[in-house]
Amino acid sequence: MYRTDELVHALNIRDLTDPAQGPHAMQLLIADLEAALDHPQEVRHHPLVPVEHNYEHLGYPPDAITRDARYTRYVSETCMLRSHTTAMIPPALRRATPDVTLICPGLVYRRDTVDRLHTGTPHQLDIWRISNEPEELTGLIDTVVTTLLPGKRYRTIDAQHPYTTHGKQIDVEHDGEWVEIGECGLAARHVLKDHPHGLAMGLGLDRILMLRKGIPDIRLLRNGDPRIATQMLDLDEYRAISRHPAAIRDISIMAAAHEDIETLGDQIRALTPEDVIEEITILSETPAEQLPPHVQQRLEAKPGQKNVLIRVTMRAPERTLTDRETNEIRDRLLQGLRATAP
Repeated sequence: MYRTDELVHALNIRDLTDPAQGPHAMQLLIADLEAALDHPQEVRHHPLVPVEHNYEHLGYPPDAITRDARYTRYVSETCMLRSHTTAMIPPALRRATPDVTLICPGLVYRRDTVDRLHTGTPHQLDIWRISNEPEELTGLIDTVVTTLLPGKRYRTIDAQHPYTTHGKQIDVEHDGEWVEIGECGLAARHVLKDHPHGLAMGLGLDRILMLRKGIPDIRLLRNGDPRIATQMLDLDEYRAISRHPAAIRDISIMAAAHEDIETLGDQIRALTPEDVIEEITILSETPAEQLPPHVQQRLEAKPGQKNVLIRVTMRAPERTLTDRETNEIRDRLLQGLRATAP
């Protein structure tokens, strides 16, 4: 369960989709989309949601891996920080008219890998088209992609989601590679309930904005340097400022056998509130019993643990980090990770 200080920190993270928290280019994407869709209705809810809205009402089975406390940010047994903006849909459907397009933007809270493309608090946008007559999913996909990423080639591939049927994943081509930007499908009957027809779509707004503006690092979206922050007020191409050198530190810790890059990355984020961690990579994992006896003794290894060698890449977008700073961060990570080891 979340500690009080962790919850306060999470709820104080700025939601870039919310005009009440200051202007941002992400809001321009949402405005363009609302202008292109039929009967749009924007819906916003507090990020603390009932667990049943996030899982049960959307059709997630009781044993879904995503429900595990390693990946879900539970506040209590019945309350959590939403892991997707789709958690807004069940209560919104209870009040929805028969002909409406629900637009649900906001922050979500996840345990994710740490690199230039991922964050534990991404922004998502759910689009649910509710109608009396069946509508083509292909039409909604085309409208959304051509509005948000004009000129980009896109494709769909089959995918499964608990809250859709005939599900699809949406990819766009960027620099010769296919990049996933969202998922969609026909809204499932168990979610729609009394509404006759619906189309469902969930989009990753951070990635879409990065593709639209050519932004290389997700941390730039909320960076405070004026040379960067002013560029986050429009949809023009991002103009890179000087690239500062990276600092690499390797740390060796004992961790529980079930820990992975996502859970360890989440712990590292919590230990380094500064926006300096660019990427985390696991270089090796060795079960405790396979370590030489003198290493087991030095690391105080216990049964059921493994030795994890982690490479931490640090780079501040607006300045060069000093050796003293990076060494202090390394030491803080070592102390913090060892303190949480079982």
